[in-house]
Amino acid sequence: MSAVSEDADELLRFGSATVYEASRADVYLDPVFRPAWHGAQAVGTALPVQAQAGDNLALHHAIAAAGPGDILVVDAGGAPFGYWGEVMAVAAQSRGIAGLVIDGGVRDTDAMAHRGFPAFSTCVSIRGTEKHWAGTIGIPITMRGRVVCRGDVIVADGDGIAVVPFARYPEVLVAARERASREESIMGRLRAGESTLDVYGFRPLGEPIRLNERTNL
Repeated sequence: MSAVSEDADELLRFGSATVYEASRADVYLDPVFRPAWHGAQAVGTALPVQAQAGDNLALHHAIAAAGPGDILVVDAGGAPFGYWGEVMAVAAQSRGIAGLVIDGGVRDTDAMAHRGFPAFSTCVSIRGTEKHWAGTIGIPITMRGRVVCRGDVIVADGDGIAVVPFARYPEVLVAARERASREESIMGRLRAGESTLDVYGFRPLGEPIRLNERTNL
């Protein structure tokens, strides 16, 4: 089992937003990527896949090439085809694949929810695909401006998708733990009645103009 797989439950508790903030870098995917079904969440290592618009043969090859804990991260150019559905989800789960992120469409979303296979896509589409181009697997791709490399750590949930470069993963994990602990302390103070202005030290930044203080109304 990889270190990322061992940390999966912890990373899911932190969530994509905390991991992103802890990284102190632009490690987020474009928010156009959304869960294919409510509640989908995934942690794993990226297997980049380059597909061709309207052709999902590369995804079939990627399923065969992937191993336990991998998340297929697929650049299909955002074309609105149904590249992935229940049959492929079953094949992926049998190999221990942890999820799918695709710039393109998926279908059979209710079936994937029932099976618990986490998929994130830029659309849902029933439109069929061809099988002509085998694509590339494991070679870095660019997903809406974000470079994704083999082994990058993916944390995906309803808030978004964080892509942490593998070399930075240990330090980001430590920072995420520290951030989560700090936020729990802050929320304890807020539950006790303190203001966010005081907890975060925002008062020195100035006072807002209130409606009844404006003289030109």
